[in-house]
Formats: sequence, C-alpha cells, structure tokens
Amino acid sequence: MSNFLNNIKTAMLMAGLMALFVFIGGRFFGPHGMMIALILSGGMNFFSFFYSDKLALTMMKAKQVDRNSHPQLYSMVEDLAQRADLPTPGVYICPQQAPNAFATGRNPHHAAVAVTEGIMSTLSQDELRGVIAHELTHIKNRDTLISTIAATIAGVISSLGYMLYFLPLGDDDDNPLASLALIILAPIAAAVIQMAISRRREYMADAGGAEIAGSPYGLANALLKLENYGRKIPMKVAQSHENMFIVQPFSGKDVASIFSTHPSTRDRVKALTGQDTI
Repeated sequence: MSNFLNNIKTAMLMAGLMALFVFIGGRFFGPHGMMIALILSGGMNFFSFFYSDKLALTMMKAKQVDRNSHPQLYSMVEDLAQRADLPTPGVYICPQQAPNAFATGRNPHHAAVAVTEGIMSTLSQDELRGVIAHELTHIKNRDTLISTIAATIAGVISSLGYMLYFLPLGDDDDNPLASLALIILAPIAAAVIQMAISRRREYMADAGGAEIAGSPYGLANALLKLENYGRKIPMKVAQSHENMFIVQPFSGKDVASIFSTHPSTRDRVKALTGQDTI
C-alpha cells in the first residue's frame, strides 16, 4: 500500500512537471507554444526512453564486464537479481575513484548496473551487496526511466527560463512582472519537483534493497561510508544526472538541502535501521 501511494505521488509530481512545461509554452508563445511544448516533451521522452542508458554509461566511460573478467562482481549481481526476480542486468565498471554506483535502462529487460572502481575498493562484500540490491530495486520499480524523464523535462525548463530571461518581453504582454516572475521561478519549481521525485524513489529503493539483500545493515553502512569518502574524493557530474547515483556526487561544494537530489544520509539510515547511526 505504501509503494502504491508513493507511486501515485510520483505520478502527480510528474504531471505537475509536464503541466509547468506546457504552461510556460502557452504563456509566452500562445496556443502554438503549448502545442510545441507538448510535441517537444514527447520527443524528449522518446529519446530518454531509448537512449538515456547509453548516454549515462558513455558519460561515465563505463566498460561492460562479464563472469570471466570480474567473476565475483558478476556473480553478486546475478545472485541478487535472482532474489529480486529480475533478469540479470548488464554489469559495468566506471574508472572513477570516487565511490558511487547507479542503475540505468528503460525496463528490467534493458537495464544496467554500474559501479565505480572506487566503490569496489572501499566497501566490504556485504556493503556492496546492499548497494547493488538498492540499484536493482530502482530497476524493478522502473525508477531509472522515471528519473531520466523528470531530469530531461526539468533541464529543458531551466534552459528555457534562462533563454527567456535574456529576451525582451513583448509590448502586448499584459503583465510583464508576472512573466518575469515566471521566468525566474519556473526553473526553481522544476528543480524542486525533480528533487522531490528523486528523494521519494530513493527511500523506496533503500527499503527494497534491504529486503533483497536480506538485511538493512550492509546498505546502511555503505551509505555512511559513501558519504564520507565521497566528500574526500569529489566527482564531477552534470547536475541533471546527479539523481541517478546511490548518493549524490560531491563536487566540493555544499548544496542547499532543498535542491539535493537525495535525502540526507542520516534520514536514510534511520529509515533503514530505526537509528541515526549504526
């Protein structure tokens, strides 16, 4: 029931993101603008559906591995996928030393799990199992597709707001102050909605990962380690892609909590174990 309600809330947030995009098109470009916004969003979602996984893996310079090249990692993913009642996804290793992991793909039959070299040398086997189980839950819940579409639309709204900011408002604009406010606030609203979607899915993936792994403590320990090591070894990632990682990549700068793509590690650990720390 809890997952059902969370999915309903996610759908409402996605609808709000789409409505904001269409409203901007209509506000500045009239009925034709609304139609263009609808067509554009459809095209973006089509691209996201079929190519977002390839883009993410290429961006991270990920290399696919198999049972022969990395038997321990591959067997771990295969075993956890069976426990989750999922096909074994593609398994990838990224060359970054910052410890992190992500899942991508449009559905369980076209999915991949990627880990960085840093996470493999940082976590114990139990902790890594918790992380991979978390990522498999994202695949099972189709979060990878939801998050990609949300990031794409939010990114376009932000870009559109930036471009409109430098365009003069027309003389026939009946309320230039309202238009200016929309130009400024729409990208902020889009970012907040995207973050709300991402945070909600992270809690669900944590709970599902603990169930698949058989214990919440491996994942909880991993989250604490990843935050600690991540601050020491920053990883530069496009802001629109931060939501796909198990912990938000640190760039060396503090990010206001309202714009964080993930719940705080303390809140996630407490939700998993009932304790602030373990």
